[in-house]
Amino acid sequence: MSYVLVTGGAGYIGSHACKVLAGAGYIPVTYDSLVTGWRDAVKFGPFEQGDLMDRARLDEVFAAYRPVAVMHFAALSQVGEAMAEPGRYWSNNVTGSLNLIQAAVDAGCLDFVFSSTCATYGEHDNVVLDENTPQLPLNAYGASKRAIEDMLRDFEAAHGLRHVIFRYFNVAGADPEGEVGEFHRPETHLIPLILDAIDGKRDALTIHGTDYDTPDGTCIRDYVHVMDLVDAHVLGLKWLEAGKPNRVFNLGTGTGFSVREVVDHAGGVTNRPVPMHEGPRRAGDATRLVSGSVRASQELGWSPARSNMATMIADAWRWHQNGIYLR
Repeated sequence: MSYVLVTGGAGYIGSHACKVLAGAGYIPVTYDSLVTGWRDAVKFGPFEQGDLMDRARLDEVFAAYRPVAVMHFAALSQVGEAMAEPGRYWSNNVTGSLNLIQAAVDAGCLDFVFSSTCATYGEHDNVVLDENTPQLPLNAYGASKRAIEDMLRDFEAAHGLRHVIFRYFNVAGADPEGEVGEFHRPETHLIPLILDAIDGKRDALTIHGTDYDTPDGTCIRDYVHVMDLVDAHVLGLKWLEAGKPNRVFNLGTGTGFSVREVVDHAGGVTNRPVPMHEGPRRAGDATRLVSGSVRASQELGWSPARSNMATMIADAWRWHQNGIYLR
């Protein structure tokens, strides 16, 4: 079996990707600093602790495993933090990714699947977003991801680096079998914040901004189930293995939910009230981010089968009640 290096494999999305990779016949090698990841999430292949800023450590891991591909998830990703500390995002996300890409090229590992984001698009009023929408990020998180996309194209031209870029929308849900799930410290994602409020782990959910130009005044986002998302990454890997061209794919459903709508769905799925209060807008938040693309479906054969709100919340609630990372 072939090794695939998974950066951020101890994190939320990366750990689910490792599970799906193992099920597809690969051996995922998790490379993670454990700054935001969890050692208990590494269950499906070898673990190598290391930082993307440590080029020598990266070279050691590439030499030890000789992976056929890289799946790159590791990144700082909090919008509020990115607004307050842009230098940290440019340093960690961009310089770390440059180290990784250079190490991969030097090791002859030329298939690269990159976790980008719809945050590269920024604010486009009343526009559904496809892969050709101009990229105008509102914060250092989206800007750093856009820069890495450009970096991949430069390394393609110079070194033949093959890549698939996934720009995805809000990720939600958890492994239905409960082996891995979503757990951040601090928690910043809407659905686990709602579930924390329902379960009494926090006093209330804060809705950040109720005066947006949307039907109920709250931000609208497109949500995709984490298992559907990582299925697409394996399809992207196979796309590269088949010798197909470098490609960008949006991963979303084309359906947007406002914050209040997600709250209502969570109350219905759990049959519990959601304590909440209203707060001011957060800097860097776009009003509406919804995918209008069908490219992943048409070209990759991707189907977001679990990406309905009831299923995403039910899977997240099951994990929330039963799963926790201790270390």
